Amino acid sequence: MTVKDEVKKMKLAAPLFAATSAEDRNKALTAVSQALKANSEEIFKANALDITNAEKNNISSAVLKRLKFDEKKLADVTAGIEQLISLPDPIGKITLARKLDEELTLYRTTCPIGVIGVIFEARPDALVQISTLCLKSGNCAVLKGGKETENTNKALFTLIKNAAINSGLPEGILLQANLHSEIDELLQCHEDVDLLIPRGSNSFVKYIMDNTKIPVMGHADGICHIYVDKQYDKDTAISVIIDAKTQYTAACNAVETILVHKDIAGEFLPLLKKAADDSGIELRGTADAGRIIDLKVIDETEFKEYLELIMSIKIVDNIDEAIDHINKYGSHHTDSIITTDDNAADKFLQVVDSAGVYRNCSTRFADGFRYGFGAEVGISTGKIHARGPVGLEGLVTYKYKLIGNGHIVGDYASGKRSFHFKEL
Repeated sequence: MTVKDEVKKMKLAAPLFAATSAEDRNKALTAVSQALKANSEEIFKANALDITNAEKNNISSAVLKRLKFDEKKLADVTAGIEQLISLPDPIGKITLARKLDEELTLYRTTCPIGVIGVIFEARPDALVQISTLCLKSGNCAVLKGGKETENTNKALFTLIKNAAINSGLPEGILLQANLHSEIDELLQCHEDVDLLIPRGSNSFVKYIMDNTKIPVMGHADGICHIYVDKQYDKDTAISVIIDAKTQYTAACNAVETILVHKDIAGEFLPLLKKAADDSGIELRGTADAGRIIDLKVIDETEFKEYLELIMSIKIVDNIDEAIDHINKYGSHHTDSIITTDDNAADKFLQVVDSAGVYRNCSTRFADGFRYGFGAEVGISTGKIHARGPVGLEGLVTYKYKLIGNGHIVGDYASGKRSFHFKEL
């Protein structure tokens, strides 16, 4: 059976899944967590095979870090599942209740989006996060992971799907696409897939957007900045920058560009250079930065997402130039300011046009789990529907329910009856 055939069946299963209780979905999540723990050796064995194959194919160190799934990753994803279980049910929340007239009442209630297709990078933990978020939010999910994690993804998906179905959830709510050719097939399912969430390179996300009629939510690059203002604390600046670069270098929320106010560049850049050298970080930057510290000189148009132990440095005249640089060259993902000046912080947080804007903290906090969302299906840099880490709230939409008693529009058009709006 083709992906298109499977997705048509999934579309019919979606309303049944949306009608399940929070207790049923939480029961399934508990079963998933237990299944992952009980079958950890099977998962690790599959992952070891993926790691071996990747090393044979000379996969980059950044990708190798992402595809590794060990005891720590298992602990992280199961902790995420436990957090999901503890969160309130996102379905059926009344966000508007309005009396239109006697015995005519309007409600707006949250409901699942329906069928979501997620195409994601070589990260097995992403498969667990995405599938469990969809289970909690009552959404059917078509999952396509990176080929580098084929064996791990297959093991994880099989355990998750079997646990969910054996717990009593409807058949056909989860589907794994295995072949690259199935991506193009999925892109043509605009009548049955309600949303696509691609996670990958800029060119890949653009390809998805250009080749489907299905709404697309997500982000491409993660070019995150930290701006060090003229009023700053040295220890805070160094600690935050090193964490943002080294804590998990291959993540999309790792810092890539450091902007430094000219008034403190002579003092701060040598400190940053020493800390970078101690952490194995290569520095690149503009010529004026190169006159203060030893680095590879590049133009600011060459600054990019490295996903490696490399950072770009630029000296700016003031906070306005820093903000302009971020809004022009950034990816609108997550950007941070290091400052002790409340006015400068307020301006940065207000004017920087990114999904996440921080003060005196690492960009690595841009994460659904760290926000208390349980996990995330991805990070959206768009402004429609969901922005930033997309957790449960980003996976529901709403419907209007109108309860009447034989009411007809003709009575209101003729003036026989009139509306008497009252918030309930």
